[in-house]
Amino acid sequence: MAGNYYQPFSLRVSENLRDKIKFIANQNKRSTNKEIEFILENYVNEYEKNHGAIIIATDE
Repeated sequence: MAGNYYQPFSLRVSENLRDKIKFIANQNKRSTNKEIEFILENYVNEYEKNHGAIIIATDE
């Protein structure tokens, strides 16, 4: 599928953690979903900086 399609992903977190992320997202003028995406992208970038690029095989 082309474009900016994002596969839905269910994530279970405590209500307390969700509320804190929601608070941070509001401070950053982002949706909670976009805040989580931002956090995860930063985590992966930091991991790759320390351990090298992660190569993911695609079906393309």
